[in-house]
Amino acid sequence: MSTTNPPKPLFREDGKRLSGREDTDLREIKMQVGIFKKAQGSAMAEWGKNKVVAGVYGPKEVFPKFLADPYKGIIAARYIMAPFSGAEEHGRAGPNRRSLEISKVVRHVFENNVLLQEFPKTGIDIQMEVIQSDGGTRVTAIAAASLALIDAGIPVYDIVTPISVGKVGGKMVVDLDKDEDNFGEGDLPMAFSLRTGELLLWQMDGLISRDELEDGLNKGFEAAQKVRVVQEAALKEKYGDFNGSDTGQN
Repeated sequence: MSTTNPPKPLFREDGKRLSGREDTDLREIKMQVGIFKKAQGSAMAEWGKNKVVAGVYGPKEVFPKFLADPYKGIIAARYIMAPFSGAEEHGRAGPNRRSLEISKVVRHVFENNVLLQEFPKTGIDIQMEVIQSDGGTRVTAIAAASLALIDAGIPVYDIVTPISVGKVGGKMVVDLDKDEDNFGEGDLPMAFSLRTGELLLWQMDGLISRDELEDGLNKGFEAAQKVRVVQEAALKEKYGDFNGSDTGQN
């Protein structure tokens, strides 16, 4: 007799996800800009049960100096989960392999979005801390970090708008929660520049067919537009009328 546990059901009998959402429904999202006084820019994103704060420091002198680039600024990104954020695997303080990997991914995303040529020989630090986690923390952190950069007055090509997509119960769905992330068949975090249509982040974990990839990309692009509305509303709350095109330069 097998002792293997059956897979966790992720859909209700009516075909909806356990949270009651349809395939393309997002969790509730709230964002706020300018939450820290001593950072050049800051933001908080609450996405479902996730809560992430981000602070931006710089442009500032690079130390040690030999790391500075004479032609452009450099970005340092630090993603970390607080020991009390939720999951048992994050029960100790300090970086781990996963946080280092996500920090590197975030740095690459913003290296392709910030106008670094405007800041030679300087550095920009992006600090992200997960206060509470429930699946999709990297996209929540990227959403907060993008707002914090704009709050700091750092020129960027566009707001970076992220979204998670995944394969759950054989279906492609958007905005995975913790159970869907843990027990689904695949995970596709992504981030867009909706102004240009560029894909700034594309990761994949799991076995996903070409048709499923295309379906996931289309659903992700549509869902990202809903996230963008929340990001712009957070900026408007602090700065008044805001046009997303004001962040970029042609």
